[in-house]
Amino acid sequence: MGQAGAAAAAVRYLRSAGSAPAAQPVEALPRPELRCVGDDERAPLDQGEFRRVLGSFATGVTVITAPAAAGEPGPAGFACQSFSSLSLDPPLVAFMVGRTSTTWPRIARAGVFCVNVLGAHQGELCRGFAISGTDKFANVPYDASPASGSPRLSGAAAWIDCTIHAVHTGGDHLIVVGRVDALGTADDGGEAPLLFHRGRFL
Repeated sequence: MGQAGAAAAAVRYLRSAGSAPAAQPVEALPRPELRCVGDDERAPLDQGEFRRVLGSFATGVTVITAPAAAGEPGPAGFACQSFSSLSLDPPLVAFMVGRTSTTWPRIARAGVFCVNVLGAHQGELCRGFAISGTDKFANVPYDASPASGSPRLSGAAAWIDCTIHAVHTGGDHLIVVGRVDALGTADDGGEAPLLFHRGRFL
């Protein structure tokens, strides 16, 4: 049925229940107060120290790609460490992107994306996708992923083809949830991953 169909069915049910004689009016809950976090409420953490300590956690490295939406000059992509599996049923993954990212709006307009899990030999490729204001796909071989048509980078250890399922706010980042439509690994299945730890690739 999908989210829109389920919502429409719920509205129809509530309307029919509301017209029945036994139905009781439901009093709306008060709206929560929406406000910014005050300076006096922030944890006393130095941002440099936050980065240093969290850098102790080694992560895999991915490139999130999307096909060109209408009016776009070409496909979109950016290097992303903040990626995770989220749910098995339904199959969901998530990545985090800065709210000031210039690439994210292009991915959002496409409505789909492909997660390219980079192999150990792809450090330079990752650096290219981490730079803004350049043609990130210049001289980068790729083909179209089967479900979304997003760039699937040659040599990646794995790829995960997704439709955007939900987007949530998380401080200065957005949490993007994707529903997995197709996925696979490198042909040999034995590609070692690219890892990032304490500011450098492993």
